[in-house]
Amino acid sequence: MSTSVSQPATQPPVTERDALVQQAEIVISNVLRGGVLLSAAVIVIGLLMLVVRGTTSTTFPHSLGSVWQSIAQGNPFGVIVLGLLLLLFTPVLRVAVSIIAFALEHDRLYVGITSLVLVILLVSIILLGAQAGTSATVASTNANFGFFSLVFVASVIAGLIGALVGLGGGIFVVPLLTIAFRLPIETAIGASIVSVIATSSGAAAAYVRDHITNLRVGMFLEIATTIGAVSGAFLAAVLNPKALFIIFGLVLIISAAPLITKLGEELPKGVKNDRWSKLLSLSGTYHDAAMGEMVPYNVTHVPAGFGMMYIAGLVSGLLGIGSGTFKVLAMDTAMRLPMKVSSTTSNFMIGVTAAASAGIYFQRGDIHPLVAAPVALGVLIGALVGAKTLAKLSNATVRKIFIPILIAISIEMLVRGIF
Repeated sequence: MSTSVSQPATQPPVTERDALVQQAEIVISNVLRGGVLLSAAVIVIGLLMLVVRGTTSTTFPHSLGSVWQSIAQGNPFGVIVLGLLLLLFTPVLRVAVSIIAFALEHDRLYVGITSLVLVILLVSIILLGAQAGTSATVASTNANFGFFSLVFVASVIAGLIGALVGLGGGIFVVPLLTIAFRLPIETAIGASIVSVIATSSGAAAAYVRDHITNLRVGMFLEIATTIGAVSGAFLAAVLNPKALFIIFGLVLIISAAPLITKLGEELPKGVKNDRWSKLLSLSGTYHDAAMGEMVPYNVTHVPAGFGMMYIAGLVSGLLGIGSGTFKVLAMDTAMRLPMKVSSTTSNFMIGVTAAASAGIYFQRGDIHPLVAAPVALGVLIGALVGAKTLAKLSNATVRKIFIPILIAISIEMLVRGIF
């Protein structure tokens, strides 16, 4: 969908198609907001049940059938997991609603592109989790009030930063859980998947509503990221993750160089649409609140961006992260979108990419309810605050925030790969 918005009186009148686009974007925003609020409410209900009633269960459900059975038995874990599932499936619903929105615009090309993304998502969720069992033993988490409070506060910060620069919060949550709380890496990765989708769903609702996100760019590139995520989930069982951490860390450090040379750049200069951009109608316009004006932009080097997005999806599936850093790099440095558009579109995409591999992590029992619950609630709050903050910042400021985070993530990846 176009990122155009209602024009001032001095601008040409809004066309019927523009009105449909705006209505469709509002519907998608409402779907995201509704999914976020519903999932958060169910998670809170489950936590309250756990506090009031307690549980003697040593297992938590991690298949659809066992979730309903657990709820019927009055197990608070079942209610918490249901809330987490509602969050995990919000990106899938977002894609389905986007198909309807493009259909209302009579855009057959993007109906086809978005339908392909939905098929990839559904096939990956069904196939990757097909061999899983019905319950998992609850690992020791020391899930007391102090644990919940620390994880919640850290997750709020992760969601805030993730929303500002287009990253999933998991890149911050994983070290906290593995180093500070000594939780298994599998449990930390499960929480990472939740944080990525929570960041995406929480922030994307505001970005889509404000017409900053370029939905056409996002949906087209999701073909590459979802295929990459599925590939990564399959390869995770045979490849050495330490080597992947090292490779990913080195790539990110190298990628920081061109960003530093453009540190003070507010908007890309001299960008012309390539033939793929023209064919796919990827250029757009957004209202920049910091500049106080409408900003038109073009898109170039689409094949290079598409290839980088496959790598981003591959890394996401392999390491259980959102790969938002790679997505922002692809759109900012290769495709030359404005930094705000890159960040918000990455936010929109990371949840869909994570959903492509979320099925296997859920069915393996890696999404622990007592760990994922405070992560989900904290990241959702942080993402909503970050989304409101971004509109007030300049593109140059967003880039200045992004670069040190990129370097920190690069170092963390190298450390995790070496030690």
